[in-house]
Amino acid sequence: MRPPFIVGETTIQAGQRKTVDLAIAQLYSRTPMGMPVHVIHGKKEGPTLFVSAAIHGDEINGVEIIRRLLGLKLLNAIHGTLIAIPIVNIYGFINCSRYLPDRRDLNRSFPGNHKGSLASHLARVFMEEVVSKSTHGIDLHSGSNHRINLPQIRVSLDCPETERLAKAFGAPVIINSRLRDSSLREAVVDMGIPMLLYEGGEALRFNEPAIRVGLKGVLAVMREIGMLKNRRPRKKAPIKPVIVTSTSWIRASKSGILQHIAQTGNSVAKGDIVAYIVDPFGDDEKEKIISPLNGMVIGNLNLPLVHKGDALFHIASIDNQETLDGLSESLQDGDFIR
Repeated sequence: MRPPFIVGETTIQAGQRKTVDLAIAQLYSRTPMGMPVHVIHGKKEGPTLFVSAAIHGDEINGVEIIRRLLGLKLLNAIHGTLIAIPIVNIYGFINCSRYLPDRRDLNRSFPGNHKGSLASHLARVFMEEVVSKSTHGIDLHSGSNHRINLPQIRVSLDCPETERLAKAFGAPVIINSRLRDSSLREAVVDMGIPMLLYEGGEALRFNEPAIRVGLKGVLAVMREIGMLKNRRPRKKAPIKPVIVTSTSWIRASKSGILQHIAQTGNSVAKGDIVAYIVDPFGDDEKEKIISPLNGMVIGNLNLPLVHKGDALFHIASIDNQETLDGLSESLQDGDFIR
């Protein structure tokens, strides 16, 4: 029998699953607030994987991914331990806000400090009670500030193990992304733990394709690291993600109303018109927004009201036309969500 797993003051025996509410800090109304952590401690030895969501409280697609994950019966036979944290930033979640009450971004507060801000304290609890007990991690995010993201994995590809897991996840695009200072990913990587950051959909909206890709990806990683049995080989070969090493944001050249031509998931060529910006009173000519490179739109602003300098389109640089055509076809056919 495996030794028990301990989170906070709760002991979970092998073969058990429990939800533990880690106390953080009560509201000024004396309402207690905590971080719910669901632990499934398998009977058999294996890795310990954490899957977290809503570090930004308004990014709720990950919450739904974890809810569906925890409802699967196949988790009753896992090897190792799954730590699922559907709502890390409970304060932001109940207020439909990206931030904590102190207006800090939790994902810029790691590894945290018990004597620091509320964000710093919450980050430190997460590192001590979750990350330090894990061998692998997946953090689930969505686009922010009225932006939608194509399902994508962001990692540092200088770690072979991380690259292996990124490919196993099976999102359409893998972006070789630098580590952001004081982010969860930086803190986890500094501890030598392989971690994937998944982006898909937009804040405060459920996006079914992004949820399905995310759930499928988490299960694929669990199989890849030996937590779940491998599925029977499919007749059709799995779709290979496209690895991207360079991306670029197209920004508004003037203020006005944005009229989309391209959308997330569309391929674009250098020189293509991806949008127009028009004056709300119709006084000026349309301002053309031009793609500066060949590739695919992996994120775009949904809000039609823009100021000069606003980020409008996130373009992944893909010069190989055959690769781009294959990715576009796979997205249109829905291969990534089957």
